[in-house]
Amino acid sequence: MDAFVKAYETLGYQLCYDNSLEAGLEKVAIFGKTNPADGSVIPTHVALQLESGEWTSKLGTLEDVRHKTVEAVDGPLYGRAHYYLSRPRRS
Repeated sequence: MDAFVKAYETLGYQLCYDNSLEAGLEKVAIFGKTNPADGSVIPTHVALQLESGEWTSKLGTLEDVRHKTVEAVDGPLYGRAHYYLSRPRRS
C-alpha cells in the first residue's frame, strides 16, 4: 500500500482524513484487502471523487461506473478503502 500512496504523492496528492466532498479538492480512495498470511494490505483498486461528490471506478475491462458512496464498492473483491488522498482540483 505504501508504494501506491507514494505513487499518488508524485502526482500531487496528499493524505487526507476522510472521503467528504471539499470544494476545490479532488480525492482518491485506495482500496485494499488484508493478506491472511501476514496481515499486510494488498492494494486492489482506486476510486476517484467527482465534483458532484459521487465516485467513479474502473471495474475490470468494462466502462467506468459511478457510485454515490465510496463504500459502494467495498466487498470481497476489492476490500475496503484504506487511504484517502487529495489534491487541488484542476480546472
